[in-house]
Amino acid sequence: MSNSNLENNMTAAPIPYGRQDIDQQDIDAVVAVLRAELLTQGPVVPQFEQAVAAYCGAHHAVAVNSATSALHIACLALGVGTGDVVWTSPITFVATANCAIYCGATVDFVDIDPVSYNMSVPSLQEKLEVARKDGKLPKVVIPVHMTGQSCDMVAIHALSQEFGFAIIEDASHAVGARYRGEPVGCGRYSDITVFSFHPVKIITSGEGGMALTNDGRLASSLRRLRSHGISGNPAEMDSRPEDELWNYQQVELGFNYRITDIHAALGLSQMRRLDEFVSARHAVARCYDELLPKLPLTIPWQAPEAYSSYHLYVVRLSQQQIGKTQKELFRELHARGIMVNLHYIPVYLQPFYQKLGFARGYCPQAERYFKEALSIPIYPGLTRQAQDRTIETLAEVLKT
Repeated sequence: MSNSNLENNMTAAPIPYGRQDIDQQDIDAVVAVLRAELLTQGPVVPQFEQAVAAYCGAHHAVAVNSATSALHIACLALGVGTGDVVWTSPITFVATANCAIYCGATVDFVDIDPVSYNMSVPSLQEKLEVARKDGKLPKVVIPVHMTGQSCDMVAIHALSQEFGFAIIEDASHAVGARYRGEPVGCGRYSDITVFSFHPVKIITSGEGGMALTNDGRLASSLRRLRSHGISGNPAEMDSRPEDELWNYQQVELGFNYRITDIHAALGLSQMRRLDEFVSARHAVARCYDELLPKLPLTIPWQAPEAYSSYHLYVVRLSQQQIGKTQKELFRELHARGIMVNLHYIPVYLQPFYQKLGFARGYCPQAERYFKEALSIPIYPGLTRQAQDRTIETLAEVLKT
């Protein structure tokens, strides 16, 4: 790269690692709700739920104000409480682990596969066999579809049948993804699937999340839990004197996790472009796949049975060839306007979790990944010019 090109890159507008794509139809959908009678608990929330359920082939969908909330009530609906243990991947956002602690349960972690970055099935099986001997099997396992690529759900589901745990798929990255020819979220291999609609995700509702299930009992519980534990269904209510008006009851302790019609309108509008968004992400990924192998890094591996939504494009740095630390490269790229990110620091290395007794070395593959990984820009609106600038800048800072 010439000095003039380098100076241009350092003064050009920053390129984020991800961003939303909003069009006029999205804006019109939100404005229509703002002009309607109901801003929340109106007709658009169930329309959004029905659209996502139909796309995924799931029987039920319950929209909430964030994927964190969806994970929390998914754990509660499955009966997670004090004395229970929940296992998940250490390479995820902290919410995946926090949701179990909210319920009073204990969290533990299963190391990742060094190629897919998803939960390692051999590590899970080995840990389950030890836990069975110790009488400490998990109540729930939460595999995370890292970057939008499905975990090996056939194998994880088979282990759930053998060892007796429930499964929550954390598919926050994976709306629009497919596994063995079916949409992630169809529920074939899990009890509940959770999606995120944060602005950097595949589609957005501003803030929002959704839990999908094929179990009507779980769906009813999820709906109560998102709204203070309140039900207006006579079949779920206790009997009261006939001369008293009881049109609703709080039948359990729930939360105010409802999503508004405003947010749902944006999400519903975005659903019409979901496949378009995923296709655009694949186009960006193909360009990276073609050009990045020339650099001292490892590009993402894609399982033949999975079709990723490509929420993230994570590269792993070959640091012995580069001669710079991940932190140095991160800072150099940011200084040049390439706003790479890190997804993720192993959850158990966070100060809160270290106070619970976790220490370095607990999941070696996750820690090796942590020191080498960077997420580079990928989103539908990423222009070829911006992608070329990203690749050129990577080449410059990775010079040995």
